[in-house]
Amino acid sequence: MLNLTRSVRKTIRTGDDIKILILQIRGIQVYVGISAPPEITVHREEVYQRIRQSF
Repeated sequence: MLNLTRSVRKTIRTGDDIKILILQIRGIQVYVGISAPPEITVHREEVYQRIRQSF
């Protein structure tokens, strides 16, 4: 696992197509914006697990 430290308005890139932007930090919550092509699905972990369990 890669661990990073980023400030607000800083970006993390995964390849050429996916950008993860740190929008805001409030206390222990981090607000993240994710930009990805439409063919790439993006889910929170708990949603992803529910989707997997439904199959």
